[in-house]
Amino acid sequence: MEFGEYLPLQEPDRAGRIAAWQAAIGLQAVDGLKTSEYLLQTAKRNIDGEISIDEAQKIIHAYYDNRSTHAAEGEEEADKVATNIARLLGENAFRLIPATLPELHRRIFTGVYKFAGNIRDINISKKEWVLRGDSVLYTPAPLIRETLEWDIRQELNFNYDGISMEEAIEHIGLFISGVWQIHPFAEGNTRTTAVLLIKYLRFMGFEVDNSPFARYSWYFRNALVRASYRNSHKRINKDTTFLRRFLSNLLIGTHYELKNRFMLIPETPTEQVTEQVPSSENSDLLSQYSEQLQTLIKAMKNDAYSMKKLMDLCGIKHRPSFTENYIKPAIANGIIKPTHEENPNHPRQKYHLTIKGLLLHNNTIT
Repeated sequence: MEFGEYLPLQEPDRAGRIAAWQAAIGLQAVDGLKTSEYLLQTAKRNIDGEISIDEAQKIIHAYYDNRSTHAAEGEEEADKVATNIARLLGENAFRLIPATLPELHRRIFTGVYKFAGNIRDINISKKEWVLRGDSVLYTPAPLIRETLEWDIRQELNFNYDGISMEEAIEHIGLFISGVWQIHPFAEGNTRTTAVLLIKYLRFMGFEVDNSPFARYSWYFRNALVRASYRNSHKRINKDTTFLRRFLSNLLIGTHYELKNRFMLIPETPTEQVTEQVPSSENSDLLSQYSEQLQTLIKAMKNDAYSMKKLMDLCGIKHRPSFTENYIKPAIANGIIKPTHEENPNHPRQKYHLTIKGLLLHNNTIT
């Protein structure tokens, strides 16, 4: 068979479908939208395996294309966009290139905006509650493509080797807030940025729990605003604190309290917003993994290793046991990736740490 070596993409399992729909529905709150009961029932049919995500998408689009009565304000957009996002989050394929963001926007807002996937050609501003009516300075329209290409090129060239998990979280926050501040599209920037972030984190090896995006989507948007806003007259600088807390809860299980009121800028330079900030509770990040995986993480560096080399590094001689207890769990947990991912039995197969794996390895270095 010509393509026999390649593995076909499969729909996620029930838990994956639940997570995708939760995030997809929750993200509509960033623009004050709410999905319909019809969407919820359709989502349940997909979650239960009664219909595929493709069928769910066709059902929702056909429902609005053919209905004769008006839906509640924003309901059609929320339903169509949520379904489109659920489909995207169910796909594992991803590549970080400048064309990725417009393509995500096109797929998210197909059937909603005529300009889906098109870079805006006008300058924009938006009054923000968290800025007491002020606006972030977004990238001027003529510079959008150049700025987006520069930001993504900087991220692709960034070396995660030797930095801590906290430093990585700060860097990821700066990267994603920089992309968001470009605001490439006339509408739908936050939802597109959120989908980009979720898919990129998964690509890095992180097991992203979508529930923070479902429960705290409005917080996520306000955190992006605060990370992108500067006002010299009011002595307010860009502040990534709130975005770092969101990402820390998302990636390493801390328990920062995510309250929107904490992000509201002061009315005067001397006004202070009082909040109780808990400790990050960042215990040993390796403790959640088996002893075998901890050994593997500690043994590997920023390089690609053959199976034999990894067995030597871990002191294991029995190949089937090593595959079952080290390699398979490490791949399943997003810690390592095979160099020939499309062909697990490739004769020159090697394995390397994902960015998540590399950060876990960095955490063992004292």
